Amino acid sequence: MSHSFSTLDELRALLADQPAMDEGSYAEAAAHNGQLTKPPGALGRLEDLALWYRGWRGGDRTEIAHPQVIVFAGNHGVAARGVSAFPAEVTAQMVLNFQHGGAAINQLARMNGARMDVVALDLERPTEDFTQAPAMSEQDFLTALQAGWDAVDGAADLLVVGEMGIANTTSAAALACALLGGDAADWTGRGTGVDDAGLKLKSEVVAEGVALHGGKGDGLETLRRLGGRELAAMAGAMVRARSLRIPVILDGFICSSAALALAHTHEGALDHAVAGHLSAEDAHRPLLKALGKEPLLQLGLRLGEGSGAALAIAVMKGAMACHAGMATFAQAGVSDA
Repeated sequence: MSHSFSTLDELRALLADQPAMDEGSYAEAAAHNGQLTKPPGALGRLEDLALWYRGWRGGDRTEIAHPQVIVFAGNHGVAARGVSAFPAEVTAQMVLNFQHGGAAINQLARMNGARMDVVALDLERPTEDFTQAPAMSEQDFLTALQAGWDAVDGAADLLVVGEMGIANTTSAAALACALLGGDAADWTGRGTGVDDAGLKLKSEVVAEGVALHGGKGDGLETLRRLGGRELAAMAGAMVRARSLRIPVILDGFICSSAALALAHTHEGALDHAVAGHLSAEDAHRPLLKALGKEPLLQLGLRLGEGSGAALAIAVMKGAMACHAGMATFAQAGVSDA
């Protein structure tokens, strides 16, 4: 499936017509796993991951040789409300850092042999302040979704999407609150490290945005109203990956909020994705629970950039290395109990 979309309704139709897991490949993987030289289930979640990966890739493809990491960057109008400990110009400065190889995500991508791409999205033109108006017009939203779609390498065999954008934890909190309910304070964390007064202000801003836009449409419409260009682009990349049968590793709270918009638009939209880690943002745990995802790692990370998901590439590679490289009982001459 290679066609794209030009309207939100076309994207909704595309979400409803995505490929499913290849049950034959999954069954073959399970049969092979049952013959490997280990007690049943001894490799825990690594076994489940291997079966899941083979089911999505199809056939007998077992090696992760071409992972891709994409970092999307966008600026938020709501940053002017003082919801971040850093000024908005840091977004562009960090994009340069990514491009020069100086950020944490650069090191983690390189360590895991991943291609890394950086996509800056109209940084000179922040989204609207979502307490006053929808964050994006429909055309701006479609442009950002398309940027994510276009950034995915068709030759990739595993995808990580990350983000950079001052005030984007505020957008992510508003999105989660609007789609899952509860109080704004339940979903609002310290993000870049705001103090108590900053956290109170941030919760108030989230509440204002949800009061204005909550309940006005599906997950995509909520993402348009409360999200940012980088969140939209991550969502577009996730959809494109599904169309290409490329498994996805979700990153932290912001990435998961973008994924939530897809899940609330079409059930099963994230079947091709696993959660890379549980971040230090308190709201990430209930968000992952709502998505039905168990994180692979829990390291207290709260950086974004795709960093936790990039670390989890190594877990996926380990799962596939064992699945493909271990001898069977017959090959090893070991008695099968």
